[in-house]
Amino acid sequence: MSLMINLDASRVPFQRFSLGGRLDTTTAPELEKKIDEVLAAKPLAMVFDMAELEYISSAGLRAIFRAQKAMHAANGEVLMVNMQPAVQKVFDIVKALPLKSVFRSVEELDEYLDAMQSKVREEGR
Repeated sequence: MSLMINLDASRVPFQRFSLGGRLDTTTAPELEKKIDEVLAAKPLAMVFDMAELEYISSAGLRAIFRAQKAMHAANGEVLMVNMQPAVQKVFDIVKALPLKSVFRSVEELDEYLDAMQSKVREEGR
C-alpha cells in the first residue's frame, strides 16, 4: 500500500497534511519532500491528520520528528490529530522507551513496531 498525502493550505499560516495508507521506508521520502516545501512557506503550525494512516515505521517517525524539530526552531508547532490506535501505540512506545538502547537496528525496531501495530489492530476487532 502506498501513502496518500493531501495538503490543505487554505488556512494560511497553518498547513494541514491528511495522511492515509502506510508511512514507511518507501513512502517517507515523499512526505519529507512535501514537508520541505511547506517549511519554505514558514507556517505557524503543521497539522498531521492521521485518520486514514494505517501504519507508521521508524522512517515515518523520523519524518514527523524532523518536521517537529524544524517547526520548533522556527517557533512553530507540529500538531497531530485523529490517530488510529495502532499508530497511537507507536507514538506511545517512542515516548516510553529509550529507543537507542533498546533496538540494535532500524530493521529490528521496524519489526517491533509492526508487531505492536498488528496486536493493537487485532485487539480492536
